[in-house]
Order: sequence, then C-alpha cells, then structure tokens
Amino acid sequence: MQGRKALVVGIDEYASSPLYGCVADANAVAGVLAKNGDGSPNFSIHLERNVESPFELKRMIEDCFSGDPEIALLYFAGHGGRCDVTKNGFILSGQGYPEGQLSLDEILTIANNSKAKNRVILLDSCNSGCMGAPGALGGTSSLLDEGLTILSACCSNECAEEYNGRGTFTSLLVDALNGGAADVMGHVTPGGVYAFIDKALGPWDQRPVFRTNVNSFISLRKVVSQVPDSVLRQLPSLFDTPGAQLSLDPSFEPTNSPDWEEHRIVEPYATKDNTEKFKILQQLEGIGLVRPVGAEHMYFAAMESRSCELTALGKQYWRLADTGKI
Repeated sequence: MQGRKALVVGIDEYASSPLYGCVADANAVAGVLAKNGDGSPNFSIHLERNVESPFELKRMIEDCFSGDPEIALLYFAGHGGRCDVTKNGFILSGQGYPEGQLSLDEILTIANNSKAKNRVILLDSCNSGCMGAPGALGGTSSLLDEGLTILSACCSNECAEEYNGRGTFTSLLVDALNGGAADVMGHVTPGGVYAFIDKALGPWDQRPVFRTNVNSFISLRKVVSQVPDSVLRQLPSLFDTPGAQLSLDPSFEPTNSPDWEEHRIVEPYATKDNTEKFKILQQLEGIGLVRPVGAEHMYFAAMESRSCELTALGKQYWRLADTGKI
C-alpha cells in the first residue's frame, strides 16, 4: 500500500551483555508487516540488524518519520534502560551503555515533529514504558502529538523478558498481527494488538503500556475476514433496526424439505429465499453477531418458529453497514 513505511530494528550484538532473540524478532515483525493476509503489499520495510552507532540509529529513525506518508512505524528490539537520576528512558545501539545510548525523549520528539499522518512506535526493550510517560520531554504531562501511538513491552520500571530465544512481547505481537487481534472484517488495529497482548500476560508478568492520541484507529494489517464484507453489508436488510428481532419459521431451515426424506419435515417447507437468508444468519451467528432467541441453536429457532437478534457486537456492525462504512 502506498504511503506505509516501517523501520524494523533488532540488535543482538552488544559490546557487553549480548542478546539472542532480537534479530529473530525483527525478522519476524518485518515478515508479517510486509504483506497482508492475502499476500497483497502492506508496509514498505527497512530492516536493520545490529546497528552499531547511536547516531546511525537516530538517522534511521529520522528517515523513518520523514516525508508525509499515511503511516510511519518504528519497531525496536534490543537493550533499553532508564537513568536512575532523571528517570528518563533510552534504547541502546550495539555500542552498549553508555556510548550507544539514544534517549526515548529524542525519539518521541522526532515522531511528534513528523508530518506522517499516523505514527506508530513499538518497543521491545527494558523500561520502554518510559516513552511518553507523564513528565516526558521535561513537561508535566504526556506529550503525544495527534496521530501518535506507542506500544511498549513493559512498564518504565520493568524488564522486557525473553522466552525460548524470543521476546515475550514480540512473540505475542506477531501472533496478534497474524490475525489473533483481527476484528470481524480482518483489520488489526493498534488497540486490538494491545488488548490481545494484555490478555495474554497475567498480573505477575511484564505489563505492556499503550499510549495514544488518535481520533480513529488505523489498520496495521489486514487478514482474511471471518465473513465477506458483502455479508456484513446485508445486516440492515435483515434487521430493520439494531434492536429488531427477525422472525423465523421452518421455511428457513434447508433440511425441512421433502427432498430430505430421512428428516422430519413440517410446514411451511423450506424456500430458496429464506434458506439463503438463513445461511447468512448462521454465518453471522458463528462469529458472534447474531443469536437465536428462546432456542439453543438457530436450527431449533427456525423449526420452532422463534426468532433471532443481533448481539451487541452485531449492532455495532449493523450501524457500520447502515452508514456505508463497510
């Protein structure tokens, strides 16, 4: 997609305290962001491994946030830390501490000054929750310019853990981008990614930090949707209002036909129009948008002439379809 670029950095080779999973993490993130679930292009990726100089790393970040793309995304996996005196956070290039230090405040300033419509920063490093925290940039409150989203692996006083040679945060991030955090239409948003990671990590684990100043969520990646958009667009034609119930009867059930002699059949027999509607309703039930009323399954709702209705999530997609947003 035009106007979507991502700088993906992973550093294992440090002058002291080498790491073992950050390059693999960067490779995985670059791979999943490069294409959508159907193989279509997504982000234009600049993948960098084992960057030695903090000045070179800063230059790359400036390049990432230069111009006016739709989305500029930075992902970093490597060592990070926090100054005991100032409490300011930093990431480290391959030179290590203190020579390789690059302040999170500097990166935040670069992102804030960017003309990119949307800016996303993903940090898998210790103390990364410092970025954008109250008091950042010497102020008294969080300073995130409009259109900026930050998702950090851990709180400002925590370490970013590795498990089986991979970053815990990035392993969940990749799973989320691969569809674990997708909505019904297949879009993976930063908020969805955070919710996915947050649920996977318990109260005793590192806690991810999510900060954002946006008026609408962007899609980081599109995977195959649970049902086609054409099906979702039919919601307003099936239900007059979000709170309406759709009356069913045996004519909706396709097996209620003389052609199915091994089944008990009752009048009214299955009709083509109603069975086609029922097929759609069953698809919508399968993804949690529709539920039967007064019956355990949609089959019994039809055969017992009951009804079905939209769930709370179904009402949301009804509104999207009704206003032409699908």
